This record gives sequence, C-alpha cells and structure tokens, in this order.
Amino acid sequence: MALTDRVKQILSWYSSDNPGTQTNLVRLLNHGGLAGTGKLVILPVDQGFEHGPVRSFAPNLDANDPDYHFQLAIDSGCNAYAAPLGFLEAGAAKFAGQIPLILKLNNSDSLGKPEHPISAVTGSIEDALRLGCVGIGYTIYPGSGARNQMYEDLREITLEAKRKGLVVIVWSYARGSMSKAGETGIDIIAYASHIAAELGAHIVKVKPPTAHIEQDEARKMYEKYNIPIATLPERIRHVIQSTFNGRRVVIFSGGETKGADAVLAEVRELAEGGSFGAILGRNAFQRPRAEGLELLTNVIRIYKDVSSAGR
Repeated sequence: MALTDRVKQILSWYSSDNPGTQTNLVRLLNHGGLAGTGKLVILPVDQGFEHGPVRSFAPNLDANDPDYHFQLAIDSGCNAYAAPLGFLEAGAAKFAGQIPLILKLNNSDSLGKPEHPISAVTGSIEDALRLGCVGIGYTIYPGSGARNQMYEDLREITLEAKRKGLVVIVWSYARGSMSKAGETGIDIIAYASHIAAELGAHIVKVKPPTAHIEQDEARKMYEKYNIPIATLPERIRHVIQSTFNGRRVVIFSGGETKGADAVLAEVRELAEGGSFGAILGRNAFQRPRAEGLELLTNVIRIYKDVSSAGR
C-alpha cells in the first residue's frame, strides 16, 4: 500500500537508518488493522520464559501451543507478534509472511532472585534474519546494578541490527534501586523511555506511569515548572515529550491480566494522551480465544478512532 503522510512523517525521524531498516519500519506500520495510521498494537508472548508455563498459560491451556499466538495476532489484525527464539522457530515457516515478527533477544526466568536484575541474551541477529523478522526486542532494567552491562550489550546488538536492516524495540523496565512504587512512577518511566531512545531504539516499550514521583530532585522540577501529571493522559503526554519530543515511537504495556472493561478504559486514556500504541500479552492470550480476539480487536478500534480524529 502507498505510504500515508503519517507514516512518511515517522520515517523522517529515522533518517540515519538504511533502506532495509526503513523498509521494516514500513512493514510494521503498514500491517494489520492499524495500517497507515502510525499506531501499533503488538502481541508479545515472552511470559512463558519469564514466569513459567503454568503461571502464563494455565488460564488458557491452548496458549501452550506456539501456533495459537501466531494465529491470534493474525486474526485480530495486530501489527506484529513478538516472542523468544523457541516460540518463533515453532511457527515461523507455517505462518511465513502473514504477520511481521519480532525476536525477543534477551529473557530472564523467575527461578532465582538475582541481587542485580539482568536478562540473558537468548537469541541473535542471525536468528532474527533467518526467521524473517522485521526487528528485535531487548529488555533493559534502568536502576539495576547490572544496567551498564545491559546498555553495553544493547549497543553492540543495536549496531549489528541496524547494519542488517532490522528495527530495534527496547523494553525499558526500571527496577533495582528504587521502591516498588517507583518502578512505575512518572519521573522514572519518563527517564527510562528517554534512556532507551538515547541507546538507539526505534520503538520504546514502557509501562503506563502513575503519578508517584520517586526522585526528590525530579519532584522539585515537576513542582517548579507545574508539569501536569495528575491524569494518565497527561502523564502519557509527558513521557512522549520526554522521548525526543515525540520523535520516537513509544508504546505502553498492558501489565497483569484484568477485566476487559478495565483494559479498554486504560487504553482509551493512553490513546487520549497520544500513545503510539499498545503491546498486550497476558490480557489477550490468558482469555479464551474468542474473548482475547475481541479484546485485541477493540483495542485496535480505539487507536484507529483516535487516529481518524487526528490525535
């Protein structure tokens, strides 16, 4: 399909990238129910590795099958499907060309409690190319005592990915040296999103921020300059402004499973605040297929309506 003005605008933000990466950005932005709008809804399924199969798939045993997630992403009209190496290998040939794929390159498990959180690199750029992926995903933990190692590893991975024409998506989840409330505090989320962009991410994934402010130094600035953060749409605008003034694509995670009405209410606020989209995993695949499909379809509809209204 022809490029819309919005897609052309987004591509202009990545002018340092080669034609291969630009083409894969187009593949992401021009696929599914949100094609051409500049918005993204992605299905991520790395929870089996991160939390274990029982915690992840017991609510919907069909989700133990890798094919289930490919088909869910395709049928719902998602822009892409993201997963670790094993899940993608299990279905990439069967579903070749039907949905853009993102290889999650690093993962951690919940079998231990490391003093300094860090994910292991579990896939490679070569794996992503072999499987026909449009890009790679990588998690960093700003605040972890091991964050510098993650930043340095990401630098090398990003360099290779961009050389070979892949899109880089960074999951930026603060944890380690702050309170539990601080992990989703507005100052921390805005900082984590900015760090991911500084490290070269094309697309940044963060959690929806709360009004909590973790850092005293940051609180002084929010108060001095009267930065509006009382509502979720205001906080979303602030995070996006903090990420190169909106010149990087920032999408927000769905978090733990909750009622469909609660998910959609939050998505409406995210969209109102100017979010580029959502990345929903457990809230989609832990439901019976028909319910998960309906939820994703409704999320896509919300972002499509917002795009049509020019926001």
